[in-house]
Amino acid sequence: MTGSLVSAFNYPNSLKDVVTHFCPGCQHGTIHRLVGDALDHFQVQDQTIGVASVGCSVFLYEYFDIDVVEAPHGRAPAVATGVKRARPDRIVFTYQGDGDLAAIGTCEIIHAANRGEAITVVFVNNTTYGMTGGQMAPTTLAGQRTSTSPRGRDVGSDGYPIRMAELIAQLEGVSFSARIAVNSPKNVISAGRVVRRAFETQVKEGGFGFVEALSACPTNWGMGALEANVRIGEEMIPYFPLGIFKEAGRRQGDASAQG
Repeated sequence: MTGSLVSAFNYPNSLKDVVTHFCPGCQHGTIHRLVGDALDHFQVQDQTIGVASVGCSVFLYEYFDIDVVEAPHGRAPAVATGVKRARPDRIVFTYQGDGDLAAIGTCEIIHAANRGEAITVVFVNNTTYGMTGGQMAPTTLAGQRTSTSPRGRDVGSDGYPIRMAELIAQLEGVSFSARIAVNSPKNVISAGRVVRRAFETQVKEGGFGFVEALSACPTNWGMGALEANVRIGEEMIPYFPLGIFKEAGRRQGDASAQG
């Protein structure tokens, strides 16, 4: 075999080269990579301020080589609003889980989106509370067993799983809302384009961008990494379809195709 080796990808400059605390099969690391790639693409690493939420994402400052502010539980969009208004020259993003954003932080995300704050929100949906023991989250699927729904989520008493990307897309202040998954090479490639578009909404247009990422949580799902990855495709994506639901002020109809 002759010729030189060709690198398949480069490690993002916006990420620190460190070992993470995430469980085997967790996809936070992949999503971090996509965010880091987006920051590198727009060459805004030195201008970016991240806002860390409470949950598995709390150690954002350990993994991103950027300035990071830590927010109280659920309040990341409010903190990001203050940061962006104080420093409008900065690129500001939040990184939040479903318990943080869709439960205790419902008020903050809804009103920040409705006001059209010029921030980017990365929302990781793994249908459970990851850090605190696998309790039922607003995104937990019907019939899914968790530590607080041992018989499975009963929509009659617990309500239905919330589709946040679609909900956010209905608000007038939102410029971009989409959902991605990172359960296959094809979806990772497509997800990278969508994450980049979410940041472009802020970088070039000064608008509010929202991207929901479907992610595995093998530890709290009680399954192996490969089985958890299959679950995303067979159970999560049918209920949480991938695609762009709003872009540049135009609501999308059928958002069945990611990217």
